[in-house]
Amino acid sequence: MRDLYPDQEPGKEWQRKLKRFLLDSDARVDSFIFQAGRWSRELYERFSMFMDRFHVGGWRRWLLVEPASEAATLGMAGMVVMLALAMSAFQETADDDWLKKSELAVVFLDRYGNEAGSRGIRHNDSVPLDEFPDHLIKSTLATEDRRFYEHFGIDLAGTFRAMLVNVRAGGVSQGGSSISQQLAKNLFLTNERTIERKVKEAFLAIWLESRLTKNEILKLYLDRAYLGGGAFGVDAAAQFYFNKSARDVTLAEAAMLAGLFKAPAKFAPHINLPAARGRASVVLDNLVEAGMMSEGQVFGARRNPATSLDRRDDRAPSYFLDWAFDEMKKLVSTFPKSMTERVFLVRTSLDSSLQYAADMAVENLLRQYGRDYHASQAAVVIADLDGSVRAMVGGRDYSASQFNRATDALRQPGSSFKPYVYATALEHGMKPTSIVVDGPVCIGNWCPHNYSGGYAGSMTLTQALTRSINTIAVKLSITVGNGEAKAGRLKIVQKARAMGLRTPLGDTPSLPIGAAEVNVLDHTVAFAAFPNAGKAVTPHALLEVRTGNGDVIWRFDRDGPKPRQVLRTQVALDMNFMLNKAAEEGTGRRAMLNGIRIAGKTGTTNAYRDAWFVGFTGNLVGGVWIGNDDYSSSNRMTGGSLPAMTWQAIMTYAHQGIEIKPIPGIAPNPPTPATPRQVAAAPASEAPAPRPTVLTQRGSEVLIRIEHLMDDASRALSAPGAAKPGQPAASSGASHRSDALASTARGATPNVVRGN
Repeated sequence: MRDLYPDQEPGKEWQRKLKRFLLDSDARVDSFIFQAGRWSRELYERFSMFMDRFHVGGWRRWLLVEPASEAATLGMAGMVVMLALAMSAFQETADDDWLKKSELAVVFLDRYGNEAGSRGIRHNDSVPLDEFPDHLIKSTLATEDRRFYEHFGIDLAGTFRAMLVNVRAGGVSQGGSSISQQLAKNLFLTNERTIERKVKEAFLAIWLESRLTKNEILKLYLDRAYLGGGAFGVDAAAQFYFNKSARDVTLAEAAMLAGLFKAPAKFAPHINLPAARGRASVVLDNLVEAGMMSEGQVFGARRNPATSLDRRDDRAPSYFLDWAFDEMKKLVSTFPKSMTERVFLVRTSLDSSLQYAADMAVENLLRQYGRDYHASQAAVVIADLDGSVRAMVGGRDYSASQFNRATDALRQPGSSFKPYVYATALEHGMKPTSIVVDGPVCIGNWCPHNYSGGYAGSMTLTQALTRSINTIAVKLSITVGNGEAKAGRLKIVQKARAMGLRTPLGDTPSLPIGAAEVNVLDHTVAFAAFPNAGKAVTPHALLEVRTGNGDVIWRFDRDGPKPRQVLRTQVALDMNFMLNKAAEEGTGRRAMLNGIRIAGKTGTTNAYRDAWFVGFTGNLVGGVWIGNDDYSSSNRMTGGSLPAMTWQAIMTYAHQGIEIKPIPGIAPNPPTPATPRQVAAAPASEAPAPRPTVLTQRGSEVLIRIEHLMDDASRALSAPGAAKPGQPAASSGASHRSDALASTARGATPNVVRGN
């Protein structure tokens, strides 16, 4: 019986129940799907019968229904796209403090505390809207947005008009953005010309209109718009261009200010006064055309156009300040997010008198010899051996080109790269007296040749560097790689990077003779590792950063990167000896200083496109590059000619009135007086004044230490719980600081000597 009825077997009851449950579930699902399908058909039939009442045929369908249907479909798709863009636009407003956001503002001092210049914003939003002159507001509205008080954030009529004008002109000749849109761009977006940015701008304009009143939007626009010269807002611009408050500007001046909203770089009066006056005349036309003023009211402004102050300062260290501001922005980005300070006072490493001397030396020598050598541009960096840059020349004329050739241009260093090769060879066991052979060498199909065209045979390593032999530099790259040129070049690149070269160094067979590109700043300060006994330093412009209320928040000596040992001390001493020979007995003789030991290396690239001299004394390191922006060849200019002459002129001034220090590894006795310079003296009216006497480096350090101790003592006395006059101190801390301050002060009276 069990064989006939297997499900009746004991212990199999749960399997029978499971099968019945699954069969029941399957039946229920099938029934539900069948019923749902029947109900759906019935609903569809009923819906079709209902919609048949609205059937439209014939011409009404094709002229009315179909276009409306397509428009609805496209409209819904557009709404989805616009919603996606709107979400990204509104993300720009995530910062709850967006109304208070401001840009970085920095006042720079030179190393001696004199104001050198400023960078960042000049911003003032303290003038209420009702105190702005009526003609200033009318000039702005007539030029930027005549229907400002009528639209909802987007001027549809103005946008359509601008589109028609641009189509007729075949390009963008007129903008259609409202003041609300321009404010949204200024507050949240960038100046990139993209459709996405315009869509975001439109959404944000509507958002601003919903959050602020019209007068608040206009006030923000007048306060936040950039108007050239580093000035943000009409009041800051009025102070910069006319030395008066926006409350006091005349109609002619108001028209000139209103004309700056469109293109401040193009119409800034301190750069191009005729263009600024022409733009102001257009603003006056707009006032009459908009009916805000009559021709008689603007007649006086037409006859007597505004004149701005002359803000040009040929002695301003603009290239240095641009670089220092970039360094400051990088530094601020590392501060804690809790720090909201945006106004700083920064003491830099700039030596203003040396900077002026460097500018004059470059200009005078290029004016005298530039045409003969077919050279038009130069870059110079002079720095202390700790990496603090004292002077920087980024080009011949900042007003003509703001491109900084000392920090941003990449040029081939030529033979001035060879010290990295020789230092690597010394690190791998060679010595200045090691014998090397100047002879043919090839790496693949590339066979380098010497400047002289021939070969000199056996010589010491020192003689090879002094004579700047190309073939030996290539052979050294093979030697340090144990016969593998590529491995040797990798070690050279690693050593050059450790010493301070931060630019990409391409691995090519010609790298040992200077085919890789470097910038003047890195290349110059990297040489400081030699007189620093093998310690590399970081080039820097910032010495101390204070907040607007005077609190010290950063100091390079405390918070900056420390020197790092990258060469063995003996290697650095040997390189100093070899580079001294290269400068005083080799290709760099024109750089020699009377009574002062120097060391350095010249560099000249193929077709005479780049000429260098990079060298140092016991006090300073300096680098000079001369060439052309368009990479055209010079007239056989080598690093030992105009660059060495420029270096000599600048360093002669730099070493006046300072305590001369010896170069480690070189006899301290000065060389015999150099041969007469081949540099003609500059006119007396253009020559820099004699270098003023300054404190020694130790004296400067003592005074700075006193200043820091006084700051500490001041904070201790003003802290809660500090002892009042006539009362004992609450702790020994203040007393300890006072004793330290007194002891430092007693020992801080340096001898009156000239120093670095």
